[in-house]
Amino acid sequence: MKQFFRLTEVARNVLAAVLLALFGGGLVATSLLADETKTAAGDTNVVAAAVSAPAVKKQLTGAELYSINCNRCHPERYPTERTAAQWKTIMLHMQIRANIPVKQSKLILQYLQENSGR
Repeated sequence: MKQFFRLTEVARNVLAAVLLALFGGGLVATSLLADETKTAAGDTNVVAAAVSAPAVKKQLTGAELYSINCNRCHPERYPTERTAAQWKTIMLHMQIRANIPVKQSKLILQYLQENSGR
């Protein structure tokens, strides 16, 4: 029965380490979990391997950035509601007003213009 609980604890630590690594815990999670799991007999290699795997940063799409940034202050508009030229004017204004980084605003504008429908 003790082996079952030890396995369950190690499995929980591995899962926690993976989730922390995916959501930005990174090195903090590595050091905390590595110290915590050293007490689990024989299974520290599995945990260390799972924790030390590099987190892959996902590049957000223009649609995702549009949803994240524009929903902060007002309801989202459909890209088809405006022309490509109108979206360019709006994005120039909103980039400054909403403090959106240039790289992100270019991706958002590209998404809006490609889906503008006019």
